Amino acid sequence: MYYRSLLFTFVCLGLARAVRLPVGELAIHKKPASKSAGDCFPALGFTMPSELPPESDFSSWWCDPADEYAFLGFSYEVTECQSKSKLISEFKDIRNRFSSRYVRLYGACDRKGFYDDIVDAAWEAGVGVHALVWVSPPIDKFELGLPIYVNLNSQFGFDGDDVWIGRRNTLLAVLHSNPKAKWITRVLQFGSEPLFDNVLPHDQLAEQVVRAQKNLSSLHIPVTVSELAFGFQERGGAQDVLDAIDSINIHMLPFFSQEASTAKKAWPLVLKDLQFFIDHGQGKKMYFDENGWPSVTSEGVQPNSPDAVADIQNEHDYYDLLDSHCEDLKEVVGGGVGWFAHIYSDDQEPGYGIYNSNMKLKFPFSPRTSC
Repeated sequence: MYYRSLLFTFVCLGLARAVRLPVGELAIHKKPASKSAGDCFPALGFTMPSELPPESDFSSWWCDPADEYAFLGFSYEVTECQSKSKLISEFKDIRNRFSSRYVRLYGACDRKGFYDDIVDAAWEAGVGVHALVWVSPPIDKFELGLPIYVNLNSQFGFDGDDVWIGRRNTLLAVLHSNPKAKWITRVLQFGSEPLFDNVLPHDQLAEQVVRAQKNLSSLHIPVTVSELAFGFQERGGAQDVLDAIDSINIHMLPFFSQEASTAKKAWPLVLKDLQFFIDHGQGKKMYFDENGWPSVTSEGVQPNSPDAVADIQNEHDYYDLLDSHCEDLKEVVGGGVGWFAHIYSDDQEPGYGIYNSNMKLKFPFSPRTSC
């Protein structure tokens, strides 16, 4: 996120078709669990094999996305280029302390072999990975505090260069060359917010998704875009992108709404953005992947409502709010909404961590993984 003041995201709410439905009207889909707990990766009862299973087992390896909802895991920022030992330690903490099933990567590390380290750490910890082609700039690219930013053409990793292309190609190559990669990589995302950041016209972004899908077809790794509702809405819905992606990976950041006050009152704001994807997502699986409420404001994290409160209690309350609506999110079309906490620690992004910068829990955190 490296979050900038987001006057955008809920300015859109006046423009978007964002109907506040009664909770019951969100309950569009319900599917009984297809496998017993522990029979598929990365279910909480699953035991990782000591070596790669035979290729014939791959078709039954992954849990059905329609059975995955509630708390899934953490966004995990990688700009630090963590060592392999640190990745293993923290991925195990994510899995064992918090009952996480996934790690959603955030940011970029261009160290050679880094995604191989991610693969090994995820395998050892028993977590799946939402991989990311990082296509957004660092915070200093932004004219902070304003809804319009400088260097809008830098957001795919280029100021007239092709850094993002190299990152894409490197990741695709590792997914093919590392024999464990397809067994732990649940999805490849283009992000963060390439539509909102004006990286490419939406038709060209849809083409990038399709090209990646073709490249990964033999590995059966899905492809998506990590994006705000507003990123689609301000481009007439960008239905071509929604048609192309395999799942819908949503940035849910109600703190930046012009209607925001406290996290306890944020559920109608969540429903507004969710409704857009219900209306236009053709029943695809949905995740809240960049999803949270800050405990502090900073240069790049400023509210767009004078009533929005950023403190530890409200960060905690936001996750409690989602947890309290577990049954409602479970019923959403596509097999329910699974959500990530953004982010693992304040060292990775100030104010959003479940851990503070000293790796101490900021509040009790044990959301439900089923309901």
